[in-house]
Amino acid sequence: MKLKLIPLILIFSLLSFNSYGAEEAHEYDIVVYGGTSAGIAAAIQASRMDRSVVLIEPTNRLGGLTTGGLGQTDIGNKQVIGGISREFYQGIRNYYDNPANWRWQKREEYRDGGQTRTDAHEDAMWTFEPSAAMVVYANMMAEEEIVVEYAQRLNREGGVKMKNGRIVSIEMESGEVYTGEVFIDATYEGDLLAAADVSYTVGREANSQYGENLNGVQDNVTAESLIGTVSRNGRNHNFVDGVDPYVVPGDPSSGVLPFIDVDGPGESGSGDKRVQAYCFRMTLTDHPENRIPFRKPEGYNELEYELLFRNYEAGFDGFPWIHSKMPNRKTDTNNRTGFSTDFIGGNYDYPEASYEEREKIVQRHREYQQGLMWSLAYHPRVPEKIRNEVSRWGTCKDEYDTEDGWQNQLYIREARRMVSDFVMTQHHCEHLETVEDSVGMAAYGMDSHNTQRYITPEGWVKNEGNVECKVAGPYPISYKSIRPKAEECTNLLVPVCVSATHIAFGSIRMEPVFMVLGQSAATAASLAIEHSKTVQEVDYSELREILLADKQILN
Repeated sequence: MKLKLIPLILIFSLLSFNSYGAEEAHEYDIVVYGGTSAGIAAAIQASRMDRSVVLIEPTNRLGGLTTGGLGQTDIGNKQVIGGISREFYQGIRNYYDNPANWRWQKREEYRDGGQTRTDAHEDAMWTFEPSAAMVVYANMMAEEEIVVEYAQRLNREGGVKMKNGRIVSIEMESGEVYTGEVFIDATYEGDLLAAADVSYTVGREANSQYGENLNGVQDNVTAESLIGTVSRNGRNHNFVDGVDPYVVPGDPSSGVLPFIDVDGPGESGSGDKRVQAYCFRMTLTDHPENRIPFRKPEGYNELEYELLFRNYEAGFDGFPWIHSKMPNRKTDTNNRTGFSTDFIGGNYDYPEASYEEREKIVQRHREYQQGLMWSLAYHPRVPEKIRNEVSRWGTCKDEYDTEDGWQNQLYIREARRMVSDFVMTQHHCEHLETVEDSVGMAAYGMDSHNTQRYITPEGWVKNEGNVECKVAGPYPISYKSIRPKAEECTNLLVPVCVSATHIAFGSIRMEPVFMVLGQSAATAASLAIEHSKTVQEVDYSELREILLADKQILN
């Protein structure tokens, strides 16, 4: 029996109360693991196709990055966002059309900007507070029949039961067991696909593997020829020339400063296991009644910010953040320049780490970023104009249920990526190759944040891994890239950790696209159930017909 979702649970979901005994298996048509934006869209679509569905979220909060600070929507081309994804952004527009939702400023005072500027004639809105996203998702899900389970983490060691190439059931650490006809892994990490022994990769492929030129290690020559020269003001997220990497300037015997990889950068174009940097997309405010000032974290180590100070002293004079305005005098604040919110090198172990190890990595990122913001606001070696501006801001009292205003959702830009019998590559992004089985479109540039910090032959510190390269235009994403190889699993779909190279994933990995792929995955799952087929055997012509009827944009 399907259970009607109570919207309040979505907004104030502090505890999960399961009404079943741990010894009983909970049976559904479709089991969605991961309450990210993709998972929510998948659950909504499954319900609309009259399938019983459970949405299992490992934490106590739904929405992933969409409710975790990423309010400056990265899209590339709004016209290719359709279906449930577009409904969400239309819901955001409706939310802010209500004067009651403008608490800290008047509607007419808000001016958004950047690539996601909302024009007056649009039916959707593309910038929002995390709390607004929570309300919109709650309203959308309240119209459906979806069971939501919170604080249920997959038992990654033996918790996935397989039979004849199919997932039969998944068991949580709590002992709860869920059975389904089709499973959807909507996590950022790809934990379900990995536990099902589906092939995946972590890190960067060598350019030679798929005939690309934006993958692998990006040395200075490659970076300058393909992206643009690193300027004195930190263009392309790098240090100015002359920043010394040693604890005692000019003395290698004193050791290198924190976060510098002495083994870097590696051969140009070669592959490695390094992962592009993570950060928190900070929700900040300058409203005195809602602001929590930046605090120096316990264990603050000034040496960890020495490169920040030296970068200023070497001539950098800008603000190391992208400070995008959100409604109600809030922001979506992101990484920018050579030393910023990205904790470069702090995440290499995260994709395959245990839950406990991941929690430590997340906390380490939070401490690093808290120390950074305190340094920018108050440290005397930071230029006064920077301190005066940054100290006006702080975290928000009314967004996250935490004492210090910091969210729990780390920006997992990339973790595992499935390896199916079809892989999306740079060639698809550039329209050199195309697919005939589209389940959605991507349009954002091929983008990677830095992956390492190293010492140049001149004895300077530089970052490596940043790529910002436009795509030729919106391009289709193959259905084959969201389902595994048939010999590995026949009833699993993967709308987040898709089968793509590092650089192609850098274009695909946007929240609106994840929602699109989540809806398409649930549609394919429903068809597989209806016709008693594997996900590999789903008739694409029928899938396409339903997706178009549901207002997905496929080409």
